[in-house]
Amino acid sequence: MSIFKQPPATNDRPPVRLDTPQPVAEGGGGTSVIAPGMKIVGDIETSGILKIEGTVQGSIRGARQVMLGRTGLIQGDVQGEEIILGGRVVGTVTATERVEIQNNSVIEGDVHTRSIVVFEGGVLNGNVRMDTGTAKVNVGSTPVTPLRNVGGAD
Repeated sequence: MSIFKQPPATNDRPPVRLDTPQPVAEGGGGTSVIAPGMKIVGDIETSGILKIEGTVQGSIRGARQVMLGRTGLIQGDVQGEEIILGGRVVGTVTATERVEIQNNSVIEGDVHTRSIVVFEGGVLNGNVRMDTGTAKVNVGSTPVTPLRNVGGAD
C-alpha cells in the first residue's frame, strides 16, 4: 500500500464550460447582484430578480423583482413586476403589481402601481397613480338620495 496512491476518479458530473451560457430556469432569469461600490452606467434589461446595493445610472426594465438595498442608488426609471426600495431613487417607478418603500428610503419621482406600501420613515416626493387594471367603475349606477333639511335650516 502506497501513501501517495490517489483515490479512484469519480465522474459524477460533467465539466462546466465557462464559454457557453448556462440554461435559464423557466419562469424568468436568475438573480443579478450589483454589489456595494459597483457602478453601472447604462440601461439594464432583465427578466429575473435584480438586487442593487451599488449605483445604477440608467433605466431598469422588465425585471420580475427589483430590490434596492439601503446603500443602493438608482438614477433613472425603474419598471418591473414588484419593486422593493430601501435606498434612493431619482426617477419614475412603475410596477405592474406592487411597490414597497421601506424606512430610510427616498424616492424623488412618480410611482405607478396597483399596490403600494410606505413604511414609517420612507419618503416619497412625487405623485402616486394607482391602477387596478381590470376593475370596472360604474359611475351613476347607484341612485343618490339628497339630504333633507332638519330643523328648518336652509
